[in-house]
Amino acid sequence: MKISVNTEIALTYLSSRKKQTAVAAMGVMFGISMFIFMQSLMKGTNDYFEKSSFSTTAHIRLYSENKVADAHMLNNFLKDNSTKILTNPKQLKQSQGLTNPYGIIQNIRENPQVVAVTPQVTANVIYASGSVNINGTVAGVSIDEEDKMFDVQSNMKEGDLHDLNRVNNGLLIGKGIADKLSLRVGDNITVRAGSGSPMIMRVVGIFATTIKQIDETKSYANIVQAQNLLGKDRSYVTDIKINLADYNNAPMVAKDIETITGYKAEDWVQSNEQLKAAFKIRAIILNSVIGVILLVAGFGIYNILNMTIYEKIKEIAILKATGFSGKSVISIFLQQAVYIGLMGGIIGVIFGFLITFMVSKIYIGAGTLKYLPMSFYIPHYIEAVSFGILTTIAAGFFPARKASKVDPVTIIRG
Repeated sequence: MKISVNTEIALTYLSSRKKQTAVAAMGVMFGISMFIFMQSLMKGTNDYFEKSSFSTTAHIRLYSENKVADAHMLNNFLKDNSTKILTNPKQLKQSQGLTNPYGIIQNIRENPQVVAVTPQVTANVIYASGSVNINGTVAGVSIDEEDKMFDVQSNMKEGDLHDLNRVNNGLLIGKGIADKLSLRVGDNITVRAGSGSPMIMRVVGIFATTIKQIDETKSYANIVQAQNLLGKDRSYVTDIKINLADYNNAPMVAKDIETITGYKAEDWVQSNEQLKAAFKIRAIILNSVIGVILLVAGFGIYNILNMTIYEKIKEIAILKATGFSGKSVISIFLQQAVYIGLMGGIIGVIFGFLITFMVSKIYIGAGTLKYLPMSFYIPHYIEAVSFGILTTIAAGFFPARKASKVDPVTIIRG
């Protein structure tokens, strides 16, 4: 295939300075491989922590929020322009249960973004075994729907979670509760909710999420048993948990549900603000490091092309004297930068993949985390090559423009 004169000259300059070309390409390669590695590590860890949070947290939680008294009744009674002030406002007495929860669930299911909805009865309780008492929370659920949303089965250590539907007064308890009360599957435990009568329940399973606060306080019961524990009827529901096809849409969908139902719809971002902040801080730090690496690689290319122009100044003058335009000279040196970027990019992608693959085999063995979480996300590789080439073009443009302004008469006379 016939190549242009500009391309031939650019390749000649690159081949005549093999060491400098290799150093520049290695700089780009290092920048791109580190870009891929760090982006893979960041996305892998973010995905892992998001998955961990979603093992116990729904994308959206609908519940009745405690409200504080305000001045709206005074405004209705005293209809004038005066400002009504309510001193020392108190929380309003209201039921924790939702009104017409199953009607709300039916309406929520009609939203095309919703993939799973389940009601829940939450009760603060005291667990007792022998002379030992500990505080905790019972979640009354439909265990099949709960397992579909949160993969409870993957956290089971003993027993069968489906026994919750088969065994009367069955209870799934966290491993922390089991350890503190010395309980095994088949043992009985006394559970009391508030001032209600204590209920003898049988342990049908033990789960471990590796989240200490949950494992030491939480248990699952059939939703009917939780209603019985609180002395409520079958329509009593305290929470509705909702999962979406895309959890990133949770804030927007939560606002819509809150407007329609009048209840508080808390999305996962609100309930995990610290986690989200940590993701943003990590992204800023890693992207800053990557930017510095690519900037250093760019300066390396800039210096090499500057040296090439300095050494080839007479040849550039001759090129311009024989009819090469300034644009042709810019093309020659920009092509050198692009070729360096392509060489570094191809090797960098391969090297970045190999580093990511090897690091993904590092054994951690902490809780549910077996190996270091790494992501093999194809757009990261495309972004890396694109940033690498753009960096080299930017680094090559200024020396190329400098070469295009060379005055052949002055150089040849000198």
